[in-house]
Amino acid sequence: MHHIVPLRVYFTIFAALIVLTGTTVWAAFQDFGVMNDVVAMAIAITKATLVVLFFMHVRYSDRLTQLIVSTGILFLMILFVFTMADPLTRGWLPLPRP
Repeated sequence: MHHIVPLRVYFTIFAALIVLTGTTVWAAFQDFGVMNDVVAMAIAITKATLVVLFFMHVRYSDRLTQLIVSTGILFLMILFVFTMADPLTRGWLPLPRP
């Protein structure tokens, strides 16, 4: 079963990606304080979601494909959490004395 997507959808998503790329450039020159990383990640996650859903056709795929993609995202989030846990916990133990 193939789902036929109108070209209008592709052009709309492409325009949204272009706007979000401009937003990324604009945000790079702004100072959001401690929220810099949050703003950058929010824009990047939005762009990645659009690409995965529409250009990789996950939105129109069967449930098994959606489950596989969701599982991959879950494991990616687990890796991010473990990676960020390392620098956040470095000061918990005192350094050994020589």
